[in-house]
Amino acid sequence: TAVTRVVAFDEGRFGLKCWFRRRWCTVGHRPPWIVADRYEWVWVYIAVTPSSGECCCLLLPHVDTICLNLFLAAIRAEWPDERIGVVLDGSGSHRSDKVAWPEGIVPLPLPPYSPELNPAEQVFRRLRKRLANEVFATLEGLKDALTSELQRLWDHPKVVIRMTQYPWWRDGIKATPSPLS
Repeated sequence: TAVTRVVAFDEGRFGLKCWFRRRWCTVGHRPPWIVADRYEWVWVYIAVTPSSGECCCLLLPHVDTICLNLFLAAIRAEWPDERIGVVLDGSGSHRSDKVAWPEGIVPLPLPPYSPELNPAEQVFRRLRKRLANEVFATLEGLKDALTSELQRLWDHPKVVIRMTQYPWWRDGIKATPSPLS
């Protein structure tokens, strides 16, 4: 049977210390940076359908085959009646023999060293921008902030479409009525 949905998948690490960005400050004064030396993080696993703005997302503790298998099961549960092509990079956890690809989910690997081709990267770019200059006291606080920002995106699928539907992606999906058989 043919693929009925193509999703862009990736995972991104978010820690208690988010990225520093430039800040405006009065001349002669240093910006009030908050500093913390604890290192803890969570991984955001995301699958985005650029043509509709629909998404599936999980916050997981690691990037490994076990977490990938959990996420693939979540994708299957999100779209149970569809045959899904999952566009992903060449991460070691994605290529492992231990990955249990659920029935009806087909991996579609990107070329090596080409993260710019993955539309899911744009979601991480937006999250990092929104959480910049934040230091979270706990992992739960970070998860709450991530969940809140992700919810803002899911509430506006047109924003997700604008962020992720690259022209070549849209043209490729249109040109191929049945991407995989």
